[in-house]
Amino acid sequence: MIERKPTRRIQVGSVPVGGGAEVSVQSMTTTKTADVDGTLAQVYALAAAGADIVRITCNDVAAAQGLAEIVPRSPVPIVADIHFQYKLALAALEAGVHALRLNPGNIRNETHIKEVARAAADRGVPIRIGVNGGSLDKDLLEKYGSAVPEALVESAETEIRYLEDVGFTDIKISVKHSHVPSMVESYRLLSERVDYPLHLGVTEAGPPPGGLIKSVAGIATLLLEGIGDTIRFSLTADPVEEAKAGRQLLEYLGLRERAGLDLIACPSCGRAEVDVIEVAGEAQRRLEEANLPIQVAVMGCVVNGPGEAREADIGIAAGRGKGHLFIKGNVVRVVPEAEMVDALLDEARKLVEEGVEARLAAADGVAEQLAAEAAEELLLIQGDANHSEERRARVAEIAEGAR
Repeated sequence: MIERKPTRRIQVGSVPVGGGAEVSVQSMTTTKTADVDGTLAQVYALAAAGADIVRITCNDVAAAQGLAEIVPRSPVPIVADIHFQYKLALAALEAGVHALRLNPGNIRNETHIKEVARAAADRGVPIRIGVNGGSLDKDLLEKYGSAVPEALVESAETEIRYLEDVGFTDIKISVKHSHVPSMVESYRLLSERVDYPLHLGVTEAGPPPGGLIKSVAGIATLLLEGIGDTIRFSLTADPVEEAKAGRQLLEYLGLRERAGLDLIACPSCGRAEVDVIEVAGEAQRRLEEANLPIQVAVMGCVVNGPGEAREADIGIAAGRGKGHLFIKGNVVRVVPEAEMVDALLDEARKLVEEGVEARLAAADGVAEQLAAEAAEELLLIQGDANHSEERRARVAEIAEGAR
C-alpha cells in the first residue's frame, strides 16, 4: 500500500480532493466553450472514460456564457480555466462553476486576485493555483534565470499568501513543468512546505507515446512517494485518451479500484503456438468495447500459461490447435484455436455477471485433463524449447566458479 502524505481536503463539486480522498482524474475539453452541445458531448465522453473532474477554458464572454449552460447539464464538476482576465473568473463564478484555475504567471495584480478569492469564498468555490514552467512570472524568471523548481514553488507561495490574506484557504496547487525531473523536484519541494492538496501533471507532455511516457514517469514517481491528490495527463491527443490513461495509472498503482480492462500477455517465446501479438491485440480491442473491469491474460502456450498467469481473473492459452480458457489458473474450457477470442469474451462476460466461484463450478470437467495432456504432448514434440536445463547448467557452472 502507498502511504499518502496527509493534506487538507477541499470539495470540487461532488468530488473530494485531498484529506485522504481517493486520487481523482482530470482532463480538459478541446472544444470552443461557446459551442455548448459540442463541449457537453466531450464532457460526457471524458466522464465515461474515467474523468472525475473536467476543466473548460473561459477565455472570453461567449465562453463564460457557454459555461452558464454547460455547468447545470454536466455529469461531473467543472473547473473554469482562467488566464489574463480576472473578470472572466468572476463571470465563471456567476456561471456556477465548481472551481477556478488561476495562472499566477499571467494574472499578477494582487488586488484582482484577492477580489476573485473573495467572490469564490462567497460561493464556496475552491481555487487551483496553477503554476506552469512555460508561463512563469517574468520577475521570477529574472531572479532565477529559468523555470527552476525553486521559482515555481515561490510563485505558488506568493499566490497562496494573496489568498490567505483575505482568509481564503480552499486551495489546491500545481507546479507543472514539461521537463520531468524539474516537475518531480518542484512537487517534492512544494509538498515539504504546504499541506494543501496537489494537482499533478507534466505540462505540454506532447503526443503519445512520448507524452504518455513522460506523464507516467513524473506522475507515478510522485504518487509512489505519497505525493498528489488529483492528476491530469496533458497529451497532444484526444482528451479521452488523457482520462483513460489517468484512470489506468491509478488502477495499476492500486490507488483506485479497477473500472476497466487490464490485459497482460506473455512476450512470446519458443513455445508459442499462436501469434501472441495478434491475439492479444484482438482480445484487447473487443474486451475494451465490452467495457469489462477485469484482468485478462493472453498466453502463447498451455505449458506454462495458466500457471504463470494464475493471478489473472481470466485468460486463454494456446496449445495444439486449441485454446485453453482458464480462470484464476484453473482451466475451465477447451475450444478450437479459431474461437479463442470469442470464447474469452463470452466467458469474461459471464465471469463479471456471475463471479469466480460460479464460473469455476460451471467448468468443463475434462478441461483440466485436456490441458495437461496438451502440455505434455508439446513438451514431447518441442522438447525444452527454451533450453531451460542447458541454461540452468551454465548458470550453475559460473556460480560455482565464483565460490
